[in-house]
Amino acid sequence: MLFDPIKIKNLEIKNRAVMPPMCMYSANEEGFVNDFHLVHYGTRAIGGVGLIIQEATAITPNGRISIHDLGIWSDDHMPGLKRIAKVIHDNGAIAGIQINHAGRKAKVNHPIGPSAISYGGDYQTPTEMTKRDIKETIEAFKDAAHRADKAGYDLLEIHGAHGYLIFEFLSPISNHRSDEYKDGKLFLKEVVEAISSVWPKEKVLALRVSAYEYVDHGATPESIADAINFVKDLGIDLIDVSSGGNILVKINAYPGYQLDLAKKIKDLTGLPVIGGGLIGDLALATHAIGSGRCDMVYFGRLLLRDPYVFINHAKDVGFEMPYPEPYMRGKK
Repeated sequence: MLFDPIKIKNLEIKNRAVMPPMCMYSANEEGFVNDFHLVHYGTRAIGGVGLIIQEATAITPNGRISIHDLGIWSDDHMPGLKRIAKVIHDNGAIAGIQINHAGRKAKVNHPIGPSAISYGGDYQTPTEMTKRDIKETIEAFKDAAHRADKAGYDLLEIHGAHGYLIFEFLSPISNHRSDEYKDGKLFLKEVVEAISSVWPKEKVLALRVSAYEYVDHGATPESIADAINFVKDLGIDLIDVSSGGNILVKINAYPGYQLDLAKKIKDLTGLPVIGGGLIGDLALATHAIGSGRCDMVYFGRLLLRDPYVFINHAKDVGFEMPYPEPYMRGKK
């Protein structure tokens, strides 16, 4: 089942293997694409991944996780982004991009967040966002979505996980506001509305969420599903399920540890989901899909270690994947 095709809206994806967004911290300080990114994404496309979602790409300079994040806050970024989308397409995969504002976890000068509460460690205390800050950030999400469309991406993922800005609004741990944005679903709704006004209806719009915070009084699968249900009719097609990231806490991580969270979100929202979490072999991924826990599986660390794991090991789960013609002499 891992290598069965899947159709979401009009998007035909050749298999259910996903390369999730993983920050590479390899752009220059202006956020521009370089040759590394083309090799990095192109190699995984050659390796047979069905859907590649580009790393968190910053919608504003002060919304970067680091000063070496890719950027999409300027039209000047467009030529490089087009090259990434093209190299993914040219090598047989679907091109997605994740857009993000890091909020209080931005390691830049003058971070902002829903409330003046630090993430901890060596992170700065953010400035609480004004209504004007909120409106400008929503507009920046909209502009980024418009650029992503023009750059040729097939799927747009809104980053609402891992303790970055959207999730900071959704979590009672990081959102202590007293105005209408105390209900973090409102900020999410306004972001999705703005993006949906420019992102083509025929293209897929995904949302990544952290479905659990692993602490008392934090976000739960039920509260996150409630937020998803609040916005799904605005154009959300797919949910990418992760967990944690908004507070310094030790997580008992093991192969597949987030799959039950994916199933919970799938059941509570009725939307297709991408699940994962330290998936280190194709048999576990096949079981995850076959058992109904998720519709697609993301492979993060595994794809960093072995970009050709699918073309070399699909046969281990009963599927013969086409081998790239230039590499046929190396096929076992």
